[in-house]
Amino acid sequence: FPIWESLQVSRERVSHDIATACVLFFALGDAFAQYNVLTFHGDPQRTGWISNETLLTPANVSSDAFGPIWNSPQLDSVTIGGVTYPPHLYASPLYVDAVNLRGLKRQVVYAASSNGFVYAVSASAPAGTILWRRQLTAPIPTLDPNLPLGILGTPTIDLNATPPRLYVASADAVNGWEVFAVDITNGSILPGWPLAIDNTSLAPINRNGPAQWQATTEMSQRGGLNLSPDGRLLYVPFGGYNDRAAGWMIAVDTATPALASAFSAAPSMDPEANGGMWASGGPAVDSLGNVYSTTGNTTANVTNVPGYWSQSVLVWGPGSPLSLVGTYTPWNYCQMDQDDADLSGGAVVVLPDLGADNTATPHLITFGGKQGNQYLVDRDRMPGSLMSHPPCSTDPSTETSLAPPGPQPQFGQPGPLNVFGPYSELYASVDYAKGRSTGAFFRAGDGSNFLFVTGSSKAAADSVDTVPPCIVKLRIVMTPGAPAYLSVEASANTLGFLSPGS
Repeated sequence: FPIWESLQVSRERVSHDIATACVLFFALGDAFAQYNVLTFHGDPQRTGWISNETLLTPANVSSDAFGPIWNSPQLDSVTIGGVTYPPHLYASPLYVDAVNLRGLKRQVVYAASSNGFVYAVSASAPAGTILWRRQLTAPIPTLDPNLPLGILGTPTIDLNATPPRLYVASADAVNGWEVFAVDITNGSILPGWPLAIDNTSLAPINRNGPAQWQATTEMSQRGGLNLSPDGRLLYVPFGGYNDRAAGWMIAVDTATPALASAFSAAPSMDPEANGGMWASGGPAVDSLGNVYSTTGNTTANVTNVPGYWSQSVLVWGPGSPLSLVGTYTPWNYCQMDQDDADLSGGAVVVLPDLGADNTATPHLITFGGKQGNQYLVDRDRMPGSLMSHPPCSTDPSTETSLAPPGPQPQFGQPGPLNVFGPYSELYASVDYAKGRSTGAFFRAGDGSNFLFVTGSSKAAADSVDTVPPCIVKLRIVMTPGAPAYLSVEASANTLGFLSPGS
């Protein structure tokens, strides 16, 4: 069964009415799945491409036979201070095709709610039955009048560990942010877990400090968790709510268990935005174990100060401690900082190998951001320094990503591809934002490579009114011996999304 992902939530505003308290499945009859979905977008690279899909086709998903076939019972509400909070699923549901529960093989959906609960839900007869539930934390009712802070980021599952487990981060009213390992067969918390994430645990292991871990309610664990290829390291990203915290990447030793290493996006002790890693996709991990994350804005004037990494892609090498091995920063990052146009609106996707015979840049990453641009970068030759940002620029031709050839309409000269517009250097925050989601890769039968992206085109640069197109198909254009680049292949011109899912 395919799994619909929860909608993207912006850092500025967590709306209580865009996620459902039910786990819904859409499928054809009683057909069984042939693959697991263990992490956000289905794989550590965050491609969103299930290459072995055989049941779903354009014809049958558009037929009358395609529709909802079951839903779970209502999930758990919590009552805090006399106020009852319904559950919301901002974390994408995950799926395991064969789980041994009490001697029976079952198809199971794993869901996590804003109320601090995790669930195992049967996807086969009796479909929708809750097989086990576990409340990990007592959530904090501070994000929104109707939404407490519990679990927002998508967990990740390791089937190769003994016992197989689900890793999840959740906020607790007393203990703050914690990371758990939960046995997927029975919901029990494994020995040695949870681990506390706070100044005491982070200060000795931070590789870009000194930096202050801010109050629990200022820290946003929105990004999906991810694992190293051997499962030994768990990566947990954080951003900041209300521009009041630096971003963090935390590496957890899953065998010990212990917090192994951390990297703050800025050596900042102040409660202000500094490179929040809040994109819902979380970090991408390639097959060698390199870790990739986008970052958001800073509110401080630290343009060329070493160690301040707003509006960038950061790459850490395999293993622990976290060691920076590559960076990329857009040409106009100073304007993006000024206008809260976070690059971290979208997570990094590590594209599959495109073949050295097809292009001079066969190993690529791609990502978008609030300005509605989509970027392509050669991950073999990350263009940034390991020390600091490049100087500020107002010239789009100084862009170091793999931009399309020739002048771009929004600039009148070379620059990155704007997919969702109108392009603006001024209007790109809150509901003016034109991109907050993670693209999905697809390779056609003839070997052509595409990226599907969602965004929020606007009626005018200074308008919050959404208009189509909000779904666009991009081609990865390749020529032997030349760098690849992106071009618009097609768009859907009927649907308008304010803050589309990934």
